[in-house]
This record gives sequence, structure tokens and C-alpha cells, in this order.
Amino acid sequence: MTALPRRGVIALIPDDCTSCLICVQECPTWCISLDSHTEQVAEPGARRPRTVSVLDRFTIDFGLCMYCGICVDVCPFDALAWAPDVDYSAASRPGLVQDTGTLASWRIDD
Repeated sequence: MTALPRRGVIALIPDDCTSCLICVQECPTWCISLDSHTEQVAEPGARRPRTVSVLDRFTIDFGLCMYCGICVDVCPFDALAWAPDVDYSAASRPGLVQDTGTLASWRIDD
């Protein structure tokens, strides 16, 4: 029997995030916040530049998060993943809001 991966906290892979906002829209507690901007990207041989969203800031408020995993399941680009055994205790409520850098540091490489 295969063991299921342990759920600890949600980690972010910023390079894989396209700022599609699906995780934000599907979160039942609205604990995810995402800021982005658009840029024009010119590809060789293309007739015109393509507009893409670029991630500026991604935060999760773990004081509100109920660890349901919906955001991990609905992300079409696998930019969110479960990271086991991470301690993120805080002395105050604002300390439970983790930003892009912290969420990215919790990522485990397969």
C-alpha cells in the first residue's frame, strides 16, 4: 500500500504561477491574496506580442486557512503544493500571513 503524502502547509512555486486567480476564487475562506501586473512578451516569429500576467505578490493567511487543499487541487499549473513538517508559529495574528518568499522557501524538490 502506498503512503499518502503528509499535509503540512501550502508551498508556492512562483515560477509556475500564471496569476490565473483560480485558487483565489475557489478558496472557501478567502485566505489567499494575489497581486499581479501584465506585460507584453514578444516571441520570435510571432506576428504580435503576447500579453501575460506576472506575479507580484502572493500571500496566504494561515489564521483563516482551513487546510482543505482546494487551492492545491484546482491549480492548473501545479504552482501550489503540500509541504510537510513546516513550523510557522507566530506571536501575533499578522505573523500568520505568509508572503511569496516564505511560501516559496517551503517548497520541497522532488
